[in-house]
Amino acid sequence: MLVSQTVLTTVRQTQAAILCLLGALVAPAQQVDLGGLDTSGRTTVDGHSTPYLIRRLPVNAFPQLPPAIQAQLNERGCLIPQTYEAHRPENVVNASLEHRGSSDWAVLCSVKGTVSLLVFFSGSASEPTVLASAPETSRLQAHGAGSVLGFNWGIDPATPEEIHEAQLNMHRPPQRPDHDGIADSVVEGRTIYRFCSHGTWTILDTED
Repeated sequence: MLVSQTVLTTVRQTQAAILCLLGALVAPAQQVDLGGLDTSGRTTVDGHSTPYLIRRLPVNAFPQLPPAIQAQLNERGCLIPQTYEAHRPENVVNASLEHRGSSDWAVLCSVKGTVSLLVFFSGSASEPTVLASAPETSRLQAHGAGSVLGFNWGIDPATPEEIHEAQLNMHRPPQRPDHDGIADSVVEGRTIYRFCSHGTWTILDTED
């Protein structure tokens, strides 16, 4: 009976924690949840004050990240923003970005309202390359039937086959690349392909 009572107490504590979190998510404008992970606020769209919600995850939600990179991200104060359509942790990418066979990482890192696309080569925690940076509130988008804006910036690995397919509509498509790139996307919108060749990052052409 003691075990049952302990389990019941644990369940009730868990339920209370969930209720606190949910309460934070629907709190008034300019509020941050109790864990400091999600932010709600209001921004002006076409002259109207519009609510938004940005969901984020802590670095430890991505145990596949090498410990040295986790430490670097935590030192920077990174949280990982999630798109409004996310159903599982996202915006952390492992791919061969430097050259064929390398094991590299790309991460969207949110710090104090600014989100940056960071790349770590070869699993090293040395100073990452910053490919892009923008205010989180510049990456908001309406979605669904609701009026609340959500975060719309997503990254995924882009295989050589996917990059080649994206370039097939060009008059003279380039040769198939020999390693991965980054698919940098706006949800339900445009995707650009970031590619590293001989240490230099470019955005690949996909149309003439």
